[in-house]
Amino acid sequence: MAGAVPIERVKETERVLAFHHTNPSYPVHIVVIPKEHVPSLTDLGNSGEDLLHEVVAVVREVAAGVEKEYGSCSVTTNLGMYQESKHQHWHVLYRGESEAEIRDMYGNHD
Repeated sequence: MAGAVPIERVKETERVLAFHHTNPSYPVHIVVIPKEHVPSLTDLGNSGEDLLHEVVAVVREVAAGVEKEYGSCSVTTNLGMYQESKHQHWHVLYRGESEAEIRDMYGNHD
């Protein structure tokens, strides 16, 4: 994976990388991955809990920045047939809906 495609880094630690998706589906589409190969979240195992905590800390930081800038954020990870890339990853998204559209979908949570 390293260097295969140029990426725009958002955040990087020794073991985790967050970058803008190279083929985004949304106005903001950031991917967070462990640098070490892990096929999926369920393959991580108990020995990978420290890595999972580090990945989630980066996801949380990136998501907080997206939410602050755009007012909303969605965080997802996929398994099985939903997982196009067989390397554990999280998506941090701003899908582009207006505040009114979000309130229509999810209600007012002020």
